[in-house]
Amino acid sequence: MPLSAREHVRPPAAWWARQDKRAFVVRGTAGSSIALVVALALGFTTPVVADELDDRRSALENEVAEVQQSMEYLDSDIAETIGALKTYQAELPAAQQSLADAQGKVEAATGEVGALAVRVELAQETRNKITEELRADRQEMDETREVIGQIATEAYKNGGIPTNVSLLLGAEGVEDFTESMDMVDQALRSQNAAMQRLSEQNATNANSQARLEAVEAEITELKEKADTALAAEQAARDQAASEKAKVDKLVADTSALSATLQKQKPVIEAKLAGVEQAQQQVNADIAERQRRLIEEARKAEEARQKAEEAHQKAEQARLRAEAEAAAAAEQARLQAEAEAAAAAETARRKAEAEAANRPAPAPVQPQIVEPVAPVIPEPPAPAPAEPAPDPRGFGLNSPVSGPISSGFGWRPTPVGTIDFNGTGGYMHTGIDYGVGCGTPLYAPAAGEVWYADSNVLPGAGNRIVLNHGVVGGNVLATNYYHLTSLLVSAGQRVSAGQLIGYTGTTGNSTGCHLHFETMLNGTLVDPMGLL
Repeated sequence: MPLSAREHVRPPAAWWARQDKRAFVVRGTAGSSIALVVALALGFTTPVVADELDDRRSALENEVAEVQQSMEYLDSDIAETIGALKTYQAELPAAQQSLADAQGKVEAATGEVGALAVRVELAQETRNKITEELRADRQEMDETREVIGQIATEAYKNGGIPTNVSLLLGAEGVEDFTESMDMVDQALRSQNAAMQRLSEQNATNANSQARLEAVEAEITELKEKADTALAAEQAARDQAASEKAKVDKLVADTSALSATLQKQKPVIEAKLAGVEQAQQQVNADIAERQRRLIEEARKAEEARQKAEEAHQKAEQARLRAEAEAAAAAEQARLQAEAEAAAAAETARRKAEAEAANRPAPAPVQPQIVEPVAPVIPEPPAPAPAEPAPDPRGFGLNSPVSGPISSGFGWRPTPVGTIDFNGTGGYMHTGIDYGVGCGTPLYAPAAGEVWYADSNVLPGAGNRIVLNHGVVGGNVLATNYYHLTSLLVSAGQRVSAGQLIGYTGTTGNSTGCHLHFETMLNGTLVDPMGLL
């Protein structure tokens, strides 16, 4: 049977039993781990291929940092525990994938060992068959050699094979000669046939011997491959056991951290409630000061508008009086001119009458002058309505030089972590700059220092609050947290670009960064809309 024809040949049942037992152990233990992972409901089941791990690791680091910063007002050990939980949860899919890959290698190695076992068994069957053929060939060759020996012995006893002449001379008659010739011919044919069969047997034996050597060589090679495959299978099993241990450890660590956080949940919730209340109070204080600023600005604007209206009214009254006086003077002048003209005409007529020795005529009556209307200037047109105030009119610049590591806005509770607030997420009320401790902090615009203090807000560390006043009906304050040091004090005026402090990681911060907030008209807004 050719070695390639193995479709209907299987390894021994005992060998397969050993392989099935090994596979069951690996699959069974892995299955229990996967079931435990599913039971944890961590939400990370997508396989991670090798070429994605670096990108995933970088994204995970950013995600963990964001989770920790979202809890920056808690104790640092709690924030670190939450970050560690997030790390374990995110590493678990990769560990599961590595375990699945290792199990795949075990299955592949097991398959290769099985295939090699089949080939070794086939080769051994072929070797046994060839060995049996060689034994049978040797037996037939021995029998053929015995026949040839017998023929040679008989010929020797009879003085060799007789020639035709000797047969003729020794024959007693024609029939005896013919019979002797037939016997000699038969003996020659038997001898030739035996020799031919022996030659063929020798050729067959040589071919079988060559096949046997080839099969022996193949068996040796296959056994070496089988040993290598068995070593690879064992290595794959060892790797699978190692990967399974990693998965089990991640599951155990994740469960332990989750249990720790669940146990601390009431304390954390109470602390978060206190932090939220303190934040609301701090923001309310700033909002109240802004409200008063806006109210003062509104009253000042109203007073300015009233003063301007009174000035306009007084000016209009003055213009009206001047216009009326000018109109009265003009009418008096015109009336005087009319009376003077009438008197001159009366005198002229009287002179003419006296010259003509006539009686004096009646006096000429002055012409009636129409009243002169005063010319009063129109009041100035009202000023056009001012455009809607633009919050960017404050001209804010970035307070530090560095990348933004976390933006403003709502953050849903990360999958697998605990929703301590019970709201499904949290509001990140500013932006975080990913800068090192000791980075210079500059005033983004001119203003007044409202607060320069430490730990007034739980977990905030050193902070500065700048008031940038009212511009276009808007009032703006900027807040800076976790600073290493403060270079300004409350009530101090600062100019745009002035050095006011250095960034750090004070308070419950998990790493160096700047938390920057902008409060516009009593509400925290996205700083990116003002920069």
